[in-house]
Order: sequence, then C-alpha cells, then structure tokens
Amino acid sequence: MTTRHLRFDIGLLAKRLVDATNWLKSKPETSRLGVGYFGASTGGAAALVAAAELGDEVGAVVSRGGRPDLAGDALPKVKAPTLLIVGGLDFEVIKLNQEAYARLRCEKELKIVPGATHLFEEPGALEEVARLAARWFRLHLHAADDAA
Repeated sequence: MTTRHLRFDIGLLAKRLVDATNWLKSKPETSRLGVGYFGASTGGAAALVAAAELGDEVGAVVSRGGRPDLAGDALPKVKAPTLLIVGGLDFEVIKLNQEAYARLRCEKELKIVPGATHLFEEPGALEEVARLAARWFRLHLHAADDAA
C-alpha cells in the first residue's frame, strides 16, 4: 500500500528501464545483446516511453493487457517493433490499445486473445501470451544479435 501510487508513475517506471538498459549496454558481457521490453498493465506504457527515448537501442516491445495509451506523445516516437496483446473479454482495454495502435508509427501488431480477461487467468491464456511474445522477440531480437 505504501508504494501503490508508483504503479501509475509512468515517467518513473520508464526512467528505471532507460537506466537499466544503459547500464546493460555499458557492460562488455551484455553490450551486444538485443534489448526487448515486456510490460504488463501500466508497465506497457513505461516500456513504450523508454523505447521512444532510447530509439534504436530497443529491438522490440511487447505490451500484455497493457495501457499503451498512457505513453501519450511518446507513441509516435517509438521505433522498436511493438506487439500489443489484449484479452478478448477486456473490452475497455481493447479500445485503449486500438487507439494507441493507431498512434504508433513503427512496425506493429495487435493480437487479441479470445476468451481472455484482463489478467489472462483463463486456462491457456497466459500460455498464448507467452507464445506470442516469444515469437515477437525471436523475430526481432534475433536479427539484432546477428547484426552485432
């Protein structure tokens, strides 16, 4: 309860991602690895804000049941290929993801998992999210590793 308000501090969450990414890029053992962000709920917006700030340093973004709309003016600045995953029964979040999707100018995809609610608690729902995210990261981060 003490830190609950921080879940919606998109700027703070994005800054932490940027700082962690810069730290990883400064280390010889990790500097050549492709960077991918996976964010759930408000973490999806933070991942997009950080990706917009870092530009080509981020190879891919996946937002699961997220609120990419909270990334606001950062959305058109995102260069990283972005996958938005939403539960088919999460009607309000589907609408918010569709609006954010329209503002993205990068390679993008919106996947709706049929029968899933906001937290993807239904049998097989999280497994489908994992399959979609893994495919996205393989597709986009593998190329980043090959180029290094």
